[in-house]
Amino acid sequence: MRPYTFGQPSVVSWMTGQLVVMISTFILLLSAISFLIATYFTAVSYRWIDPEAAWIPSFCRMGERTCASIVFTPRARVLGIPTSVLGQLFYLVLMAGILGNFIFSSPFFYFYLAGSLLTVLLGVYLTYSLLFLTRVPCKLCFTSHGINLVIFILLLISGWQDLV
Repeated sequence: MRPYTFGQPSVVSWMTGQLVVMISTFILLLSAISFLIATYFTAVSYRWIDPEAAWIPSFCRMGERTCASIVFTPRARVLGIPTSVLGQLFYLVLMAGILGNFIFSSPFFYFYLAGSLLTVLLGVYLTYSLLFLTRVPCKLCFTSHGINLVIFILLLISGWQDLV
């Protein structure tokens, strides 16, 4: 994707460049937040920390019989790997792409977009599982799935010119 034009910059190319910078910054922030959430879930799923530890903010604490129980269900794993570990990898790769300034370059952009779509689809399945199968209202899970959807939409907005 080429958000800038060669020659004299136009108002449109400047605005496009500004939009890409804003979107990149927002994706970086969302990825960092989601990375922390995924790290917390990973630590709980491997029993490295107590989900009710006092140092964890109350919004993030997972009750042993509620949110913490979902990280141990088979649906919280893909090919035996906790989904939180896959999330950590995804967010690290997203942050690397933004910091390395290649996330919006071809062909990388399409890999990021496809990976983001996969996280959204997995999130739809996991949200269904939370609501209708395990019946656990996990705020952190819903937050992560919502962030994944926003990241996907931001990637679509930033690359819409190349996709049409």
